[in-house]
Amino acid sequence: MSQNEDQEFLEYVVKGIVDNPDDVQVDRKVDEMGVLLSLRVNQQDMGQVVGRQGSTAKAIRTLLRIVGMKHNARVNLKIEEPEGREAAAPTPAAPATEE
Repeated sequence: MSQNEDQEFLEYVVKGIVDNPDDVQVDRKVDEMGVLLSLRVNQQDMGQVVGRQGSTAKAIRTLLRIVGMKHNARVNLKIEEPEGREAAAPTPAAPATEE
């Protein structure tokens, strides 16, 4: 088994759910905290990777944790914002009213 099995697994899963599989990039870093996989996808595919209320991202993280347990490693996933995407301003919970 290769040491990059977690990276290959993540690429395989994500490429299967996005519309632009050629744009999927995964960087792998190992430190004292474990393995960090940084995922970049096409901006149009972000919704598919994150899912409703983050459900898809949570499922992918769970699967990566299981893959990591096979190798006694802690695997974390960071989904990077696509280049050129503007950060969304937080929306207020209720409109401000003056009294």
